Amino acid sequence: MKKILLATIALSMHAVPAANAQSYRADRDHRGSGGYEQQHGKQAKKPQHRKHWSKGQRVPSQYRGDRIDYKRHNLKAPPRGYQWVENDGQYLMIGIATGVIAAIANAGR
Repeated sequence: MKKILLATIALSMHAVPAANAQSYRADRDHRGSGGYEQQHGKQAKKPQHRKHWSKGQRVPSQYRGDRIDYKRHNLKAPPRGYQWVENDGQYLMIGIATGVIAAIANAGR
């Protein structure tokens, strides 16, 4: 009888955290889907472009743009872990993981 009681208590201790974790995820998903802007009729701010980047700055993901073909634009080959992107008339060589600018070239427009 003791074994059955202990087994029941042990199983209930493991089931409670799992149930709480599932309800937390459901709450978080519910909060994230509506959003303040949708509920109150306000529009989210659009990201504004920065015109002057400096070497060593971190480029936020919304400004990273699309990867470009460095050969076509007469740029040097990026080292492993870096890529060239275009942003407001500038070519930026950024770290793929960090977004830190390693080199800058003008697009010549």
